[in-house]
Amino acid sequence: MWTTLIFTSIAVAPWKLALGQATEDAVEQALRNGSPGSFDIIGESLVSGQQLFLGNPNTVYFIDKVENNPTQINGHPAWGSEWSLSNSQQRPMEVMTNSFCAGGNVLGNGTWINVGGNQAVTYGGDAADVQTGTAPYFDPDGRQSMLNPCNDQHCDWTLSPHQSDQRWYPTLETLEDGSIIIIGGCRNGGYVNDQYQDNPTYEFFPPTGEPIRSPVLSRTLPVNLYPLVWLLPSGKLLLQANYETILLDRRTNRETALDTMPDAVRVYPASAGTIMLPLTPANNWTATILFCGGSAVATERWQAPDFIAIQQAPSTSCVRITPDVSGSYTHDDALPEARSMLNFIQLPDGTILGLNGAATGTAGYGNVTWATGQSYADGPVLTPVLYNPKAPAGQRFSRNGFSASAIPRMYHSSATLLPDGSVMVTGSNPNADHTTGVKFSTEYRTEIFYPGYFGKRRPQPKALPTKLTYGGPSFNVQLTSDDLFGTLENLNKTTAVLIRTGFSTHAMNMGQRFVELQTSFTGFHSNTSAILHVSQVPPNPALLAPGPALLFVVVNGVPSVGVQVMVGSGNIEPQQTLPVNNLPAPQIELGDTSKETKKNGAQAVGQFEHHVGLTFVILFTISLRIVTKYLYAN
Repeated sequence: MWTTLIFTSIAVAPWKLALGQATEDAVEQALRNGSPGSFDIIGESLVSGQQLFLGNPNTVYFIDKVENNPTQINGHPAWGSEWSLSNSQQRPMEVMTNSFCAGGNVLGNGTWINVGGNQAVTYGGDAADVQTGTAPYFDPDGRQSMLNPCNDQHCDWTLSPHQSDQRWYPTLETLEDGSIIIIGGCRNGGYVNDQYQDNPTYEFFPPTGEPIRSPVLSRTLPVNLYPLVWLLPSGKLLLQANYETILLDRRTNRETALDTMPDAVRVYPASAGTIMLPLTPANNWTATILFCGGSAVATERWQAPDFIAIQQAPSTSCVRITPDVSGSYTHDDALPEARSMLNFIQLPDGTILGLNGAATGTAGYGNVTWATGQSYADGPVLTPVLYNPKAPAGQRFSRNGFSASAIPRMYHSSATLLPDGSVMVTGSNPNADHTTGVKFSTEYRTEIFYPGYFGKRRPQPKALPTKLTYGGPSFNVQLTSDDLFGTLENLNKTTAVLIRTGFSTHAMNMGQRFVELQTSFTGFHSNTSAILHVSQVPPNPALLAPGPALLFVVVNGVPSVGVQVMVGSGNIEPQQTLPVNNLPAPQIELGDTSKETKKNGAQAVGQFEHHVGLTFVILFTISLRIVTKYLYAN
């Protein structure tokens, strides 16, 4: 029986409170002040971070496979934990079932689900004789768990009341109504898939019926695990596995073939870096997907007896596709070095951080003579790279003075953006069980990477909303002279952006997305302050699925600390779309925001007094006429 583990992320009650049009009075400065371009070890996690996600602005959740972690809970090793960002306190969590190699994402109501995973195991990762949960790990075979993150350290993982099909290495993508599509996987696990355990189907959560067969997943053995999937603005899904690419219309279950993938396999275990580029007003919120790295392995070689994964040279190739416009791939700038298991992270300034991974080999591990320990990869790549989608061709990748990490981040590493714009990096465990004393031991050390905007004062916008709709009335954000770094010219370099940080595992962040909102401004010369006029999310839920996201205001490349907002209704349902409210034209005035507020108030009072006075005159005139008429009549 495979059930879904539910992690009720950001408890329902706070979201219901947030569904009013409450605003954040003022955004704070970043708590940490690390050196730009560097890593900082902030502690050791209680479990190794094979899976990672930001559940609320103060809490990051870690999920491991079932293994002999030193931290105990309820009489057995833990494989889940939470990390408080404000004070680095941690708490082990009971994850209920074996979450090894699961997928995850967040529903439109803020609940995170963890789907798929492994059978119950004993020491060394071997299958347990009993699958209902016995010593030493008490990890019943279950493939779905759920969690509602909370701020009081009292939230827990629970089993979903809904069962899903057996899936190991599935991909999850949130849809326009806040439900989730669960795609692919196999039934028992392994380095690559095979015809005897393949599960080439997709289904939905909450359930809508029996799983639906996918022809492309049936054709792309043996490398169709963790298929690469994105919801597109058209409402269709881009799906990429092995060398094939298709558009899936889930309403008709029709698959439309696009061009084959050039140069390399990008899915697990080749494990390229993949990401949807920022959706902005400048590109009319058109989706382009970037693929970098992977391995150029012929389909028949993956299962060949003489195939040695660790000898595979990763590709430097980067390609992109804009599937709602064209079914063809185009080449982008190549990676500075070959890398597998590259993890791309959206930064609020519109650039993309690439980190983790290896210079040789692929994802995976096993007890084979040619492995490094058990790792199928070697040569850790320790220095991050930055990709700028706005830079001219040939200049998009840079190091920007980045320092190298001291910690190899190999197979089973993860990373996520945090509200202050830093990136948490953790995990690495190419071993069957908790292992020490080898080149790539089970890793608990957790780092923060500080992008280039650290070390600068952050904008502290006032009046940010906590709920956004699809279309509807715009909102105003107040910016001071300090926020604008002393010049109104920076208003032309000011943006409001939404980021879904996603569910990080296996060198991808399921559901990660960047959407820039339409803005204009009114600047005030007298004190160099401004009002930023911001549109709601464009009236198309396929651009950004409903659910929690981080809202940043970015001034000249420096982001505010992100505020968590609920996009949409806060429910799993068809989302209401509203007409777009036109923004005022950008303008500069002589007053200031405070005087403008006072002026508007004075105008309102004056208008009220005018209307009261006019009303009094009219009533007096009518009364006088009535009295005069009465006197003449008598």
